[in-house]
Amino acid sequence: MVEPEAANGAGPTAPRSRAWVVWGAALAVYAAAVAQRTSFGVAGLEAAERFTVAATVLSLFAVVQVVVYALLQLPVGVALDRVGSRVMLTVGAATMAVGQLAMGLVDTVPLALVARVLIGAGDAMTFVSAIRLVPAWFPARRVPLLTQVTGIIGQLGQVVSAVPFVLALHQLGWTPAFAGLSALGLLAAVAAVVLVRDRPAEGPLVVWTPPPLMAGLGPTLRSAATWLGFWSHLVSAFSLHVFLLMWGYPFLVQGEGLSSAQAGGLFTLSVVVAIVSGPFIGELTGRYPARRSLMVLAVAVAILAGWLIVLIPTTPRPLWQLAVFVVLISLGGPTSLVGLDIAASFAPAERMGSATGVANAGGFIGAVVVMLAVGVVLDHRSGGAAAGLADYRAALWLVVALWVVGVVAVLVTRDRVRRTLVHPGDEAR
Repeated sequence: MVEPEAANGAGPTAPRSRAWVVWGAALAVYAAAVAQRTSFGVAGLEAAERFTVAATVLSLFAVVQVVVYALLQLPVGVALDRVGSRVMLTVGAATMAVGQLAMGLVDTVPLALVARVLIGAGDAMTFVSAIRLVPAWFPARRVPLLTQVTGIIGQLGQVVSAVPFVLALHQLGWTPAFAGLSALGLLAAVAAVVLVRDRPAEGPLVVWTPPPLMAGLGPTLRSAATWLGFWSHLVSAFSLHVFLLMWGYPFLVQGEGLSSAQAGGLFTLSVVVAIVSGPFIGELTGRYPARRSLMVLAVAVAILAGWLIVLIPTTPRPLWQLAVFVVLISLGGPTSLVGLDIAASFAPAERMGSATGVANAGGFIGAVVVMLAVGVVLDHRSGGAAAGLADYRAALWLVVALWVVGVVAVLVTRDRVRRTLVHPGDEAR
């Protein structure tokens, strides 16, 4: 199909050193957000003990966080178009810091859920704000690659949650570990205030009357490209989120019988895969924009193959097979950014934030559905006892079910975009 890059200009001309400083600061804020986002995924077993809850209630902690993230993507996109990345990054980092401090102090489920709401809300403001800076500070030809690099370097925050946070959790305890994450969030907020600027050569304040808050949402939501981006993001990212944010660590430790160190090593491997594959995917996206959806579908097949490695066998897999599984599903992380690129490249500048926000919700909405459903199945099968491999295998087949829905949706919306390009007037109907 034809998926041309939008003609949004050749990109800004900015002092090179200043552009890299701004981008680097945004990267640091995003990496801190990823550490906050994924921290609960490695603390699930300790959380079950602290709050004395079964799998369904435990899954609510991650589900609430991700639901808030997904629901806020559209309003965050609209707000981003109005106030800019610097404000959104600062507020997001500070909100997550408050949420993590609360998470470390409370010991009841309702208050812990409030803390997860704050973490999800702050996280929702971060990534789309960071990548919005890329076309503002760099030439258009660099945007696909730098968007990928933003995503993959940001995933280094996952190493923070997989290694030092786990170590602090086990050695220092619950409250000090989460207080450390809160301090990280405050440092990120300071970095955003001091170093981030929305665009080059900010001059004297220009009085500007913003459009109505919801202006432009209709065209964004009617755009076939927005929904192609949404479903591309979903099918690429949702199963990885299920694995990293909630059920991967318990599955590896309780189901596959790995040690905490081995499970943490596989989480770190996921980051390595993103770092290695992301620039390659970004380069292909920039070089062959007309083949972006085909790239998404190819990676989706690889993700399915990864899940089948652990879902079909009835016995624990050797570590090397689990490593292959993690490698394959982790390709979905950088590939999900192709969905954002599709949505943004068809949107005019004034709607880029809202289009990207809608697309960025895809993987998280899919993850919410599966994470909660997996918890229900685990409780039903295990009766409140510790789940075993058979229980996890039965529950995680739900990943395959949503994968099928996502692939079909990509094919359908891909065809709609193709017809829109042939008959441009269809987009306004």
